[in-house]
Amino acid sequence: MFKIGYRTLKTAIGAALATFIAQALELDFFASAGIIAILCVQKTKRKSVQDSWARFLACIIGMVYAVLIFEFIGYHPLSIIVLLLLFIPTTLALNIQGGIVTSSVINFHIYTVADLSLALIINELALIIIGIGIALIVNMYMPSKEDQLDHMQTELESYFSIIFKEFAGYIRKGDNNWDGREITKAASLLVKSKNQALLNLENHILRYEDVYYHYFKMREKQLDIIERMMPLLTSIEHHVEQADMLADFLEELGEGVHSSNTAHIFINKLDKLKNSYKNMPLPATREEFEARSALAHLVRELEQYLAIKHQFKPKKEYKVFR
Repeated sequence: MFKIGYRTLKTAIGAALATFIAQALELDFFASAGIIAILCVQKTKRKSVQDSWARFLACIIGMVYAVLIFEFIGYHPLSIIVLLLLFIPTTLALNIQGGIVTSSVINFHIYTVADLSLALIINELALIIIGIGIALIVNMYMPSKEDQLDHMQTELESYFSIIFKEFAGYIRKGDNNWDGREITKAASLLVKSKNQALLNLENHILRYEDVYYHYFKMREKQLDIIERMMPLLTSIEHHVEQADMLADFLEELGEGVHSSNTAHIFINKLDKLKNSYKNMPLPATREEFEARSALAHLVRELEQYLAIKHQFKPKKEYKVFR
């Protein structure tokens, strides 16, 4: 069974409402108001505002071109060629090419009537204002994506938690048959999450510092570090006392993965772990040296992992554009 999305529903309502208003005002070509409304419904609020302005400006410029060209050259196909050869490059130069189709609807009305008058100009301006205005109004409703983003955030944190606990298990026992699927899932989820966060950002007309997008970018950088830790883990072939100490830290870190910024707590604990390593006897064998060297490298990677989270500032700011 097919699904009707909210954008489809808004488009249908907007087209019907624009047509109804234009028809009630007894405008000529009243159905064109519905067509204009359909063309102007966008995915986000900000895109809707920007697109509406571009289409309105394109329609005004198109009408000026149409009046001048049709009146001087005449109402025949050659005039349409000249019109489009001038009008399309103009919209591209002004970066309002999204209004080419909308404006063409109006221009062809003028061509069809073939009798320029003030009443015709007013009629076309009314169609433009009704179509674009209604699309702008219905587009002001956008379902919040923050609940979905919160869910994605929680899911991602659960993957990170599992990853660190699996790392701890591997350090303690060696091969534990973990297939690393949580890393793959986390990478895939990050792509979806950033896209959703960008859409959420576009749905705010005021300046909006989107904590979600910055959060997922922060986790993306951390995941890069996690992926760098994988070969270091597999290079540890000799079990040493320091490995159990790092495993304890990783398990605790896995339990503490959440959106709040508590990185400073784990940075302090990691510093204590490093100091403990320094106070322990030097390696007695080559195997012990290699194992402890890999562990030291893992500690440095964990320092970078925590530093990225420590720099993250979880806040939202709403400001008016200047």
